[in-house]
Amino acid sequence: MIADQRLDWQPRHPTDLHRTVGSLRRGPGDPAFHLDRDGAVWRATRTPEGVATVRLIQAGGGSIRAEAWGPGAGWAVAQAPELVGDADDTSDFDPIHDALRDAHRRNPGLRIPRTTLVFEALVPAILEQKVITLQAHESWRRLLLRFGEVAPGPTARPLRVPPPPSTWAVVPVWEWHRAGVDPRRAQTIATVARFAERVDEAARMSRADAVARLTHFPGVGEWTAAEVAQRALGDADALSIGDYHLSNQVGHALVGHDVTDDEMLALLEPWRGHRYRVVRLLGASGRLRRPRRGAKLPFVDHTWH
Repeated sequence: MIADQRLDWQPRHPTDLHRTVGSLRRGPGDPAFHLDRDGAVWRATRTPEGVATVRLIQAGGGSIRAEAWGPGAGWAVAQAPELVGDADDTSDFDPIHDALRDAHRRNPGLRIPRTTLVFEALVPAILEQKVITLQAHESWRRLLLRFGEVAPGPTARPLRVPPPPSTWAVVPVWEWHRAGVDPRRAQTIATVARFAERVDEAARMSRADAVARLTHFPGVGEWTAAEVAQRALGDADALSIGDYHLSNQVGHALVGHDVTDDEMLALLEPWRGHRYRVVRLLGASGRLRRPRRGAKLPFVDHTWH
């Protein structure tokens, strides 16, 4: 099937397609994301011009092709270079640490993506608040299968486009329960959905103003705003402060022991402007390992039986 829109380009710097856009995937069962056997990345999204399915594939010489279907296809292919990190600037990034230098050498094409779709990134970030990641991913999967729209185009497997804000705003309480989402997170999503246009304006703001806009909403704190900035805004410095495991993981990677959030900030200060990049690189190199001992976030069952 011929795509509605297509764009081919040569990224301006080394780009690893899979590592770059992998952070947009919400678990292996994400109904809006698929990696097929040919190495193509499929992504279902809701653009300002309508729903779209995007297929991204990287050729041997590093060039990338974006194909898209649906009413939002034109917008999707025009934005595709930013999606795979073409606007990511590493010119002033200096690894200056053995572990990080090695990670950077092994992953020269890891970029920070920028979708510009703030509300789209905000909903799953809220779902991931204070629960284990597997729970949040399952909630996302159930909600998209229940309320998402069938993605356009010849998708490698059936995909779902995330619901529009108008749908998120009126999800019945029992559907939240069935998806394992507690009332606090459900209410936060319903609230931001009613102001989705204001939320999406954050893509055109400075980092400080964007964070202020997002954290204005009750239930959206610094951690959630950072998770959104990492994906929607292409913010290479957006550090998920308050993450249950991150400080200890960074501490073990850089100094060999647990550290507090404040100590993590001090450790990462030499890379201000690229602190999220440091986390991504350490993660890609396998150095962000969860400590073998210590407290773990408990599984809390919010579903009805």
